[in-house]
Amino acid sequence: MKRLIAYLIDNLILDFKGDMTLDLVREFLRDDESREARALLAKLVEDRGVSDMMITLADCLQEYIRTGINEESVREQIRTYAES
Repeated sequence: MKRLIAYLIDNLILDFKGDMTLDLVREFLRDDESREARALLAKLVEDRGVSDMMITLADCLQEYIRTGINEESVREQIRTYAES
């Protein structure tokens, strides 16, 4: 069971729900005059959209899955599935 859980956690994929667009990002940042917001918008315009940002975020956040999803939570879900 430990090997199965380790495999599942190692191969878990982080994805984002919904359709993020450049216009939606602009709306979220509309009242934000910070340097970070301006830099993000400039980068997104340069990249011609948010696709690259979303892929990069998912890849970078992948390493944090282990701190939020642990062996016990995976074990519980496998147990529930097996018992259903």
